[in-house]
Amino acid sequence: MPYFDAASSAPLHPIARQALLAALDEGWADPARLYREGRRARLLLDAARQTAAEAVGCRPDELTFTSSGTRALHDGIAGALAGRRRAGRHLIVSAVEHSAVLHAAAAHEAGGGTVTEVPVDSAGRVAPGAYAAALRNAPGPTALAALQSANHEVGTRQPVAEAAAECREAGVPLLVDAAQSLAWGMVAGDWSLLTASAHKWGGPSGVGLLAVRKGVRFAAHGPADERESGRAPGFENIPAVLAAAASLRAVREEAAAEAERLRELVDRIRTRVPRLIPDVEVVGDPERRLPHLVTFSCLYVDGETLLHELDRAGFSVSSGSSCTSSTLTPSHVLRAMGVLSEGNVRVSLPLGTPEEDVERFLGLLPDVVRRVRGQLGAPEREEAAAAGSVASGPSGGEEAELVVDSLGKLCPIPVIELAKVIGNVPVGGLVTVLADDEAARLDIPAWCAMRGHEYVGERPADRGTAYRVRRRA
Repeated sequence: MPYFDAASSAPLHPIARQALLAALDEGWADPARLYREGRRARLLLDAARQTAAEAVGCRPDELTFTSSGTRALHDGIAGALAGRRRAGRHLIVSAVEHSAVLHAAAAHEAGGGTVTEVPVDSAGRVAPGAYAAALRNAPGPTALAALQSANHEVGTRQPVAEAAAECREAGVPLLVDAAQSLAWGMVAGDWSLLTASAHKWGGPSGVGLLAVRKGVRFAAHGPADERESGRAPGFENIPAVLAAAASLRAVREEAAAEAERLRELVDRIRTRVPRLIPDVEVVGDPERRLPHLVTFSCLYVDGETLLHELDRAGFSVSSGSSCTSSTLTPSHVLRAMGVLSEGNVRVSLPLGTPEEDVERFLGLLPDVVRRVRGQLGAPEREEAAAAGSVASGPSGGEEAELVVDSLGKLCPIPVIELAKVIGNVPVGGLVTVLADDEAARLDIPAWCAMRGHEYVGERPADRGTAYRVRRRA
């Protein structure tokens, strides 16, 4: 069964498996002890730290192993903020950071700090100079800035080197979340802190990396502990750490050749999916991106149903659609980009993905999307007769408009009902969609942009929100 969700967690690399099994026999003792078993464990831990530090591009004594990538992010942010509490209490992050960063920012704000979210463009990229502007316009002295090296949902690479230079000039450390990119190479730029997670590159889960460069003020969060320089309390999981470091070195050796091969396969998906399937939007930067990841959204498709159908067909993919989450809100990444969220599919290819698996995926995807659209009654032509609960009447002005009641209906039904009735108003006429699904706030404007209609805006309604669309096409 083809597994196309490496961005969530990559399959365990064979080198990781070998190192893990070997270290279970050799690395079980306490590395802080001076007897031979302890010395052997210490040698293994030191070797893993040296290997990982070479891959990160830092000194071994700057690198700490944590219990996860999320733990590394939380500890890195908390430690840098605590170490620089006298410098200021302001934190700068991008709007598309991993949820772990945004959760840490929310906790900082709840504790009395301030936070600036730097926006991104429709490709998910922070503009060069945006961090310098955020530093200039901060409500107070900035203690820390954070920026991912590449986005986990759409693959867009961020201008880390430029942001790091802007932060350095302002005397502010930059923390880089390198979880998605570290397998493909070192992070460029004069960053101050860096985090990563082993299961993203084929290492075992439960191992994170936190690098803190010398000279960065850092105060470990929580009670003091003598292990890992006081930054990661608890007994070191030496077998997992050794497997993580060994697999990182192995994937780096494969990265150049695999990046070129996987980029060609991803380019094939990016090019052919919009040709094979109507009403598809490929999202993310087409050039400045990770080589193995592509994300696209399909109009008039329930994301959860689409993923289930692909799973039944033998393909494991993920999604940022609100329909696939318990919160019923779109991915914060897609929302920040302002792109279509319904029917969202993220394909992230593991190392070694064969070409025939990609071809088989492209061969079956059109029929799967067609079936899902058929189940939802999606229109083949937007001039089709109106369906659903529709009423027409004045909207408080002289201009009459068509009102579509989609209250209580989840994505993508409000957009489908809008598409069904847009042909019932003349060019220049208005359609108002009443909806209480949060995804409508993102998907209706995105539909207008795809279809050439004018999104007039939204206004509160007695229930939910009224989204107004003017027919232009």
